[in-house]
Amino acid sequence: MSGFSLERGLQALREEMDAPVASFFSSCVHCGLCAQACPFFVETGDPKYTPIHKLEPMRLLWEREFTLWGRLKHLVGLGRKVTDDMLAQWEPLLYDSCSMCGRCSLVCPVGNDIAYMIRKAREGMVASGHAPEGLIAASVRAVNTGSPMGLQWKTLEVQIKHVETSSGLEVPIDRQGADYLVLLSSMEIINFPEYLEAITRIFDHAGVSWTLSRQCFEATNAGIQIGSKDIAATLVQRVVDAAEALGVKNVISPECGHAYTAIRWEGPNAIGRSYPFRVFHIIEVLDQLRAEGRLRTEGKEMDRLSMHDPCNLARKSGVIDQQRHLMDLVADNFVDLKEHGKFQWCCGAGGGVSSNERAEALKMAAFKRKKAQIEEVEPERMVTMCATCRTQLEEGLEEFNMDIPVVGLTEMIADHLVEKERA
Repeated sequence: MSGFSLERGLQALREEMDAPVASFFSSCVHCGLCAQACPFFVETGDPKYTPIHKLEPMRLLWEREFTLWGRLKHLVGLGRKVTDDMLAQWEPLLYDSCSMCGRCSLVCPVGNDIAYMIRKAREGMVASGHAPEGLIAASVRAVNTGSPMGLQWKTLEVQIKHVETSSGLEVPIDRQGADYLVLLSSMEIINFPEYLEAITRIFDHAGVSWTLSRQCFEATNAGIQIGSKDIAATLVQRVVDAAEALGVKNVISPECGHAYTAIRWEGPNAIGRSYPFRVFHIIEVLDQLRAEGRLRTEGKEMDRLSMHDPCNLARKSGVIDQQRHLMDLVADNFVDLKEHGKFQWCCGAGGGVSSNERAEALKMAAFKRKKAQIEEVEPERMVTMCATCRTQLEEGLEEFNMDIPVVGLTEMIADHLVEKERA
C-alpha cells in the first residue's frame, strides 16, 4: 500500500477525535462487561479480545494530544507513543476479532459505543497501510468494477435470464419511475441465486413496481468494512446516482445486514447530503406488503424452525418484529433462540471478517457461541435474512458436524405464495 504512512494514519485518527470519542474514552470505567458481550473473547478467553482494548492505539493518541494529563505525561517523558509497530500489532485486533456487531455497545453501563469507535479507528489503520489483504483487494475491486467480488453486469445478466426462464416472469431493468430500485449483494448473486427469483415472484404476486439498474446493482460497501470514508462515499454515490437517474421513490437493500446499514444510516453522512428517496431492507418491504394484505400465502412449514437475527438489521436498525410477522405466515413450529433480536449473538462473520482469510480460524472460534445457542433449541432448520450470516451459519454448522440446513426468509415466503392465475 504505497503512499501510506504512520503520520498519515495518525492524522486520520486525529480527524476522527470528535466529542463522542472524547466522551467515551473519558467515561470508560474498565468494568469488562464489553468482554462478556463479545463472542471473540467469550469463546477464546483471551483478554486481548476485550472490545475496549482493541482501541488502545486510538486511546493513547487521544490521551497524549487531547488531554491535559496526557500532555503533561508527554512533557516529562512518561507517555507512550503510537508507533508503526504498535499499529501493526493491533491490526488483527481491529479487523480479525471484531465484526462491529455492536453487542459490546449495547451492554456498556455508561453508554460507550465501542463499535462506533472501532469504525473510526479503522480509518487510521487504512491510512497508515495496516489493513488485511482480503479487505484491501475487495475495496480495490469495488472501486474498479463496482463489486467487491469483481462481478460485472454480464454475470448478473446471465442469472437474470435463468430467473426469467425458470419463472416465466420479466426481471425489469432500468425502468424509469419505478417505485423501488432493488440492490443485490455479490454474495447473493454467487451463493444464493434463488434470492433474485424469489423477489421477482413476490413482487409480481404483490403488484410491486420495481427495477434493477445496469448503472449500479451492488449494495455492499467495502469502504465501510475496511474503514475508508473516501471509498465509502464513492460507493454510496454510485447507488444515489443510479436511483436519481431512474427517478425511483425507494431503494431496497437485499438480505445483507451490512449493506443495509451502509446505505441507510451511514450513506447520507458519507456523501454529505440527504437522499431524494427512502431506503428499506427487503424484510421491511415484505412485512409492509403483508400488512397491506398483498402477500397471499398457503401452507406452512411443519418442521421445527429457529432464526438468526443479523446484527445490523436487528441490533443496529431495530428490524426485529417484521421477520417474525413473516414467519407467522409460513411456519407452524417456530421457536426463537434464547437470546434474540437486539440481544442475539453475532455469527462472527460481519464487519469484513468474512473477507479476511487470515481471520478464518478465529471466526470459527467465535461461531461456537452461535452454535451453543442453536443447540439449546434443537431446530431442524435455521432461517436468516443476510447472505453473510447465512454463509457463516452454513460453514459453521458444517464445521461442527451439525446437520441443520439454513434458508433465507425471502425465499421461504416465495415458496408459499398462492399462485396467480395467468391468461
